[in-house]
Amino acid sequence: MNSPSTIAHRRSRLAHWITLFALSLCSTLALAAPNEIIYTDAGALRGTTSGAMDEFLGIPYAKPPVGDLRWRAPRRAAPWPGILDATQFAPHCAQNASPFGQASQSEDCLYLNVYRPKGARADEFRRLDGLPVMVWIHGGALVTGESDDYDPSALVDKGVIVVTINYRLGALGFLVQSALASDPNSPNTVTINYGLRDQQEALHWVQRNIRSFGGNPHNVTVFGESAGGLSTLSHIASPLSSDLFAKAIVESGAYSLVLPSLAQSESAGTTFATAIGCSDQSATCLRTAPLSAILANQTASGYVPTVDGAVLPQSLGAALAGGSFNRVPVMQGSNANEWRLFVALDFDLTGAPLTAATYADVVNATYGTTLGPIVLDLYPVAAYPSPDLADAAAGTDSIFACTGRIAIGALSQYVPVFAYEFSDPNAPEDFLPPVSFPYAAAHASELQYLFGLRSSLPHPGLNTVQQQLSNTMVNYWSRFAKDSDPNQRGNSYWPPYSLANDTYQNLTPGAVTPEYGFAAEHQCGFWSPILLSLGN
Repeated sequence: MNSPSTIAHRRSRLAHWITLFALSLCSTLALAAPNEIIYTDAGALRGTTSGAMDEFLGIPYAKPPVGDLRWRAPRRAAPWPGILDATQFAPHCAQNASPFGQASQSEDCLYLNVYRPKGARADEFRRLDGLPVMVWIHGGALVTGESDDYDPSALVDKGVIVVTINYRLGALGFLVQSALASDPNSPNTVTINYGLRDQQEALHWVQRNIRSFGGNPHNVTVFGESAGGLSTLSHIASPLSSDLFAKAIVESGAYSLVLPSLAQSESAGTTFATAIGCSDQSATCLRTAPLSAILANQTASGYVPTVDGAVLPQSLGAALAGGSFNRVPVMQGSNANEWRLFVALDFDLTGAPLTAATYADVVNATYGTTLGPIVLDLYPVAAYPSPDLADAAAGTDSIFACTGRIAIGALSQYVPVFAYEFSDPNAPEDFLPPVSFPYAAAHASELQYLFGLRSSLPHPGLNTVQQQLSNTMVNYWSRFAKDSDPNQRGNSYWPPYSLANDTYQNLTPGAVTPEYGFAAEHQCGFWSPILLSLGN
């Protein structure tokens, strides 16, 4: 018989070897992750590793919407043979070149990308429920943009899986035309909002497959900016998106709470069909029309979804106000100087900066002859460094800030909401060249604080204090994705929004704190009654 000391010694040595074996196993799994074969419901695939992140790129989530599938609801991707090489981005959706997206002639574009912490499969053994998942919907007025512009490594480093998606854009994604509305393969009578349906198909793919990558399908956050934010609000309001996500983040996305009716959009669709050579208004002509004609005649300024009775039973503002939406926690906000981007595009970069004389004409043309003079009194040129900035202030308040506050207030009556304002006065401009005024916290300027961005323009990047703000924002976004609450030790406390406190978290370098003057700063006392009377 062994002595107690001998038995203890052997137990100690056994525990030591078990520990070494476990560490070796985890290390082996983590190192093997880039070559790991992932099995999805359509087939096997293998990705690659970049730094501390595993990447699985160009995964088809739906059949190519080409030929007879153009302007139809997306179909689940067909199975593929062998092992898919998921190491390169797939083509992004057809669009004209712009500062916000690269030209593409491809209608075969329904692909997504999965990014996870390196060795997430090994981590899954320790987290039986899987990692939180964040599904990113890119912006671009629903007419431009692509998934591969966004490097989510900062978010992934916080222990989440990020999925970025392509979806049909422009007329291919949002045309409404009566001959196309009937789809025998769709469960709904009316088949439009193809781009939103693509996004829903991608979310279905996530539900079916994300566990294979180490993710938790029950902890999915949908988030997007600009048109991606409007898309996110649309999924909050859409019964067809029910149970596809558990929380949502809306960045500068509440700019169009009143959506067109089916009849309004069909009228525009008739005009479009004639413009591309389909005066007979037939589905056959539309589905065989040259892509070049479609891109040349679609609305360059962008699209919005249509109230179709299926994807969207009612307009967004009405759905939120009435509580008829998918009740999930929401983070939502806007930027302090949103409209400066559009003033630059419309005036300075066309060679015609606003003057004191043309400012009045632009305001009256924008807001009408009844409201225009009041806006001129509220935003007088003399109160701003230039007419450009006066117009930018009015546009920021009326189109983004106060519409966003209406949506936030409505949501907060039913679900937890965390409101923010991004307000770095020196945020670098990633998309447009310099103009006569500072861009400050213009539309889309917060993106570089969350992602690495592919940009064709040189810019200085973030300085030290801005990088600190970036770290704070990444912590907020990833913590919300994990726990439905952005707060964690080490970050400034972010109080939940209520109509009573009307509190936003101010995101600015060196001063991330709650702010209480958002409504006054953006003249919402003036704008909100007007917007609400319009249905916003």
